[in-house]
Amino acid sequence: MCNRYTIGKSKSEIANQFDAMMIAEIDASYNVAPTQQVAIVTQSEKRVLETAKWGLIPSWAKDPKIGAKMTNARAETVAEKPAFRSALARRRCLIPADGFYEWRAQLEGEKGKKQPYYFHLIGGDLFAFAGLWEVWRDPAGDWLKSCSIITTTANEVVEPIHDRMPVILRPEDIDRWLSPEPYETQDLLSMLTPYPAEAMEAYPVGTAVNSPAYNTAEAVLRWNSA
Repeated sequence: MCNRYTIGKSKSEIANQFDAMMIAEIDASYNVAPTQQVAIVTQSEKRVLETAKWGLIPSWAKDPKIGAKMTNARAETVAEKPAFRSALARRRCLIPADGFYEWRAQLEGEKGKKQPYYFHLIGGDLFAFAGLWEVWRDPAGDWLKSCSIITTTANEVVEPIHDRMPVILRPEDIDRWLSPEPYETQDLLSMLTPYPAEAMEAYPVGTAVNSPAYNTAEAVLRWNSA
C-alpha cells in the first residue's frame, strides 16, 4: 500500500517538469494522507495541474465514503476491477511526488510503534506516481474529482520494509501514460512495474509522521536511534 507521501516541490516546479498549465493552488506537503486534496496532472486537449481527492470514488458509487478504501489500485488487477478498469482505459493521471513513507512491521519481541521509513529517488528528484482519476456527482448535482495511486510488487529497496510499492513512472513512459489516445490494456500494464532499485534509497524517519497533522520539512529528516 501507499498511504503517505511527500510533495515538497513548488507548484511552478511541478508545472514546469510535467509541462502542465496550473488551474489550481498547490501547497507543498511533507505528509500527504488519504482523503486530502492532492495535486494531479491530467491531459485532454491540454495538460493541466489540478487537484483531486485522494481515494477514488467510482461514478456509480452510492456513497462517497467508499473512496477512503480506494486510495490504491493493484497493478495486477486494475484492468479487471469495476472501480478502476474504466479509469485505466480513459482517465489516467500523474500524481507528482518526491518521496513516500512505509512502515516496517515489528519484529518478534519488539515493542512500541512501527518504524516509518522514507523512500525517494537518489538526488531527491521530482517524480510521478501512476494514477487514475474519476468524477462522481453528488445528490446536489455537484461534481467531485478523485484519484487513486497504482501499486506494484516492491523492489529490492522497498521489500525489506513492505511487500508493495507505488508505481513510479519512468520518464519515458509519462507521455504515453497521460495520452488520451486509446492503448491496448497490455501496453498500459507494461508500464506498471517496480522502479529500478538502484535509482532509489531509503532511511528511517521519526514516528511523528504517524500523524497526518505532522506536516513540516523535518518529517523527512533521517532518524537516529542513538
